[in-house]
Amino acid sequence: MNSRPYENLTPDAVLDALESVGLRGDGRMLTLNSYENRVFQVGLEDDSYIVAKFYRPARWSDAQILEDHAFSLELSGREIPVVAPLELKGATLHHFADSRFAAFARRGGRPPELEDDKVLEWIGRFLGRIHAVGATRPFKLRPELNVETFGTEPRDWLLASGMIPEDLKDTWATTVDMALQGVLHQFQIRETRTIRLHGDCHAGNILWTEGGNTAHGGPHFVDLDDARTGFAVQDLWMLLSGERRQRTVQLSGLLEGYEQFRAFDRRELALIEPLRTLRLIHYSAWLARRWEDPIFPINFPWFGSSDYWKGQIQMLQDQCEAMAEEPLYA
Repeated sequence: MNSRPYENLTPDAVLDALESVGLRGDGRMLTLNSYENRVFQVGLEDDSYIVAKFYRPARWSDAQILEDHAFSLELSGREIPVVAPLELKGATLHHFADSRFAAFARRGGRPPELEDDKVLEWIGRFLGRIHAVGATRPFKLRPELNVETFGTEPRDWLLASGMIPEDLKDTWATTVDMALQGVLHQFQIRETRTIRLHGDCHAGNILWTEGGNTAHGGPHFVDLDDARTGFAVQDLWMLLSGERRQRTVQLSGLLEGYEQFRAFDRRELALIEPLRTLRLIHYSAWLARRWEDPIFPINFPWFGSSDYWKGQIQMLQDQCEAMAEEPLYA
């Protein structure tokens, strides 16, 4: 795999790619925050803006990207505020030189105020609607979020990678295995259904705009690049933060809106800490796999140090304790 996958993605290359699908840039360009892909806000000659996403090579197949696009368009077509790719020249995914890209309408906004009950309820309503659509049929090609894909596979990759210091490797492996036993226990005793998900529904992927009940007010969900099959609670738990009491209040607000459109299986609440545990393991592997991409050492200079791995061991030990506690309730 190319360790510098975007070295040829110059500003001129971005503009040439967009012009190939009829979008003529005027030279105004802003790089937006994204590590996995490269994303740009580009000014067009008609004084409008679009957002262009250039996909990381070899991460998803074309067919998997198109499945994400189809889900986004399905949601947008039902007036759910998901920022879907634009169809240009009869397609949403485009190829230019050695790049694959898609264009999106620009949507401004700020992070939602997750301490506000009404904001939580509003977000919950749209998540309920997203999941109601997501439950109608499965993904065929995009992977499932499960113990294998987010736990054992990244664990095995990290152990073989040489990224973990030798003096911490055995302790880390033992701790991960103990944590995964807790995850497996919870997954096996929950008879819950998986659906199509946003997959990475944290506050940074929700843009909040003012405007009451107008077409452009409230939350807009962006970046379905991690859309996959999983438990509905995956799209809820990353919006919870703080002490247990705070998380309980936040969860109640989300479900107040969510259940106006779709019933929520309370058994899934026991999966919050197991899913958090899997995300910790997967995140370390994600950073390690991308380390030769120059943007990663610049933005994550603390990764790979002994202190980092000691911190991961401690967090995984804490997760073992959290998974043994009573789940949140709402």
